[in-house]
Amino acid sequence: MTFVVHPSAIVDDGARIGDGSRIWHFTHVCSGARIGKNVVLGQGAYVGSKAVIGDGCKIQNNVSVYDNVVLEDEVFCGPSAVFTNVYNPRSSVDRKAEYRDTLIRRGATLGANSTVVCGVTIGEFAFVGAGAVVTSDVRAYAQVVGVPARQVGWISRYGEKLELPLVGYAQQHCNHTGQLYVLSGDKVECKCVA
Repeated sequence: MTFVVHPSAIVDDGARIGDGSRIWHFTHVCSGARIGKNVVLGQGAYVGSKAVIGDGCKIQNNVSVYDNVVLEDEVFCGPSAVFTNVYNPRSSVDRKAEYRDTLIRRGATLGANSTVVCGVTIGEFAFVGAGAVVTSDVRAYAQVVGVPARQVGWISRYGEKLELPLVGYAQQHCNHTGQLYVLSGDKVECKCVA
């Protein structure tokens, strides 16, 4: 295997790490964790034993990816982004059997200090603003901000705001890539080749 682990990091036996990945200072990867190729785990990150991180993800400093969290390929987690896996935790009550699955779809971005409450799905290429608290599912290409997070617009794969209404029928080409985005009802699709 060809991945880099900083000497201060801890990678437990049984963790699977893909080629080209880099694990930085004071990071802990638990046994059973699955990490794809070309992943960057920043300083102070934590990856639980039942967490899955896809290829090309960038996990910035101080992000904990707990059990039952799945990040598909090319997800970006900004510094100090937070995941949970129990909806109603109590110190005196063991709720490990009640973990809720959280799915972050391909290409999504979670801004710095955002929080994702367990049991939600964030759609592909969605963009969660810094400090937002996500308590319900987020559509593909949606831009959400605030506490609780609410949709304020649409965003392209390139990361550029699309000038589309929240609902209706419209289309727009990305200024940088030329890719066509089509709004139909309350969903956006990219008419992209890949």
